[in-house]
Amino acid sequence: MRRRFNITGLCSPERHYMVRLDDRLKKIKEDYIDYGSYFVINRGRQYGKTTTLRSLKKYLSEEYIVVSMDFQELGTEEFADAYIFTREFAKVFIRSSKTSGLSDIEELRKSLAELIEKRDSSLNDLFDCLSSLCASSPRPIVLMIDEVDSASNNQVFVEFLALLRKYYLNRDDTPIFHSVILAGVYDIKNLKLKLRPESEQQYNSPWNIAAKFKIDMSFSTDQIAAMLAEYEADYHTGMDIHKMAQEIYQYTSGYPVLVSSICKYIDEDLTEEHGFENLGKAWTTEGITRAVKAILMDNTPLFGSMIRHLNEYPAMKKMFQAILFEGNVFAYNPDTKEINLACMFGYAMDRGGNVHIANRIFETRLYNYFLAEEELSSAIGNKAKRDKCYFIHDGMLDMDEVMKKFVEHFHEIYGNENMNFIEKFGRKIFLLYLRPIINGTGNYYIEAQTRDERRTDIIVDYLGEQFIIELKIWHGNEYNERGERQLAEYLDYYHKDKGYLLSFNFNKKKETGVREIVLGTKTIVEAVV
Repeated sequence: MRRRFNITGLCSPERHYMVRLDDRLKKIKEDYIDYGSYFVINRGRQYGKTTTLRSLKKYLSEEYIVVSMDFQELGTEEFADAYIFTREFAKVFIRSSKTSGLSDIEELRKSLAELIEKRDSSLNDLFDCLSSLCASSPRPIVLMIDEVDSASNNQVFVEFLALLRKYYLNRDDTPIFHSVILAGVYDIKNLKLKLRPESEQQYNSPWNIAAKFKIDMSFSTDQIAAMLAEYEADYHTGMDIHKMAQEIYQYTSGYPVLVSSICKYIDEDLTEEHGFENLGKAWTTEGITRAVKAILMDNTPLFGSMIRHLNEYPAMKKMFQAILFEGNVFAYNPDTKEINLACMFGYAMDRGGNVHIANRIFETRLYNYFLAEEELSSAIGNKAKRDKCYFIHDGMLDMDEVMKKFVEHFHEIYGNENMNFIEKFGRKIFLLYLRPIINGTGNYYIEAQTRDERRTDIIVDYLGEQFIIELKIWHGNEYNERGERQLAEYLDYYHKDKGYLLSFNFNKKKETGVREIVLGTKTIVEAVV
């Protein structure tokens, strides 16, 4: 059977090319399970949580009895009250235990079956049964519950957690599960927050016994390379494995489903496109760029969740807009609601004590979304659409002409705006102009390492040709000359001889327009507005 890259559901090494989890499973077992920890694996959507749990169940099976449940098996009505939840939990527990080694224990069949038939069973009755079961078990029992988000709006689940906490604290005297793993997107401490209206926000959780889960579940460059090596052994494409792994990581920062999405598109779809007629041509830097473009245009569940969360949490949306368009820096503070949520959903991360958008693909998708909201009413965007034909010659993009026309239209539309407006929205204005020109054919992304309140580097890929554009606020001749030298150095990194510099200059005696500057072997086209 041909193995594939998988982006839906559970990954299996027999059917899919996937990152090997052996080191991760070993660390989870030694650092958490063997120690008897209760903990939560909360990561963003499609981050490999379910695959990790299934693999962990098999990995632990020699030393532990593992009961793996999925709360998606319980509907909303099953959380209506404690009696219904107790009965349905017992049913799912029995089904889940059939492959765990518990099915032969008479205590399981008898006590839980009686609980299901009982008309006034309670959560206390359920835990009495579970405690007896753990006492009778030949090996320590590990309980895994996936998709706990399915229960997150239900008070009965909070009460379930409270009892689990009680038994955990008394487990030296009263038998209970050796270890418990809950998995989902939401951190359990947010459950009570979701149960209450905004005016009654509470973060106190019955799950304060949980050990902090510190395992990195993103894919490293080496892990991606190992996965590609397995693929290369089957198909002999001639790809530069390490280079491809590095390039994929640059776009994804190791977010599992995004890594697999790029690989899957190259493997299954790209060879149908002009210029990528075989796998040797597809597994290249140009192939990755084309795959990323296709992913950014796709309406995936992951992106759908992102847009939904932006609309549900306006403060988080406002924070992302300030980071992207204004260069604002937000210090990482997990007690700030929008920061906590953005990191919990996987859209942002703490890097060096500041909030950063998690990866280049998320960042570009956010740019596209925010710009599209304003595109229809954007005067300068409409100018770009009207003039698009002037920028394309023999299928190639004339960036020199783009810069010249931008300067012309900028002064026509924004010449009377005040300095604060331009300083705040300058980069957005340029992106509103650029996006309609390259849309449908080219990609762009922002180089995060150089972006701040004064400087932004935009990388444009158009049919295999790369353009490096630096945007900056004018702060005097000395600063400007230093920026020119920095851009020349940056061009070296990208092996380019020509770059573009867009300066927003608020000096009343400024000279606007476009000129060429030669620095050594580098040519810089500088546009001043």
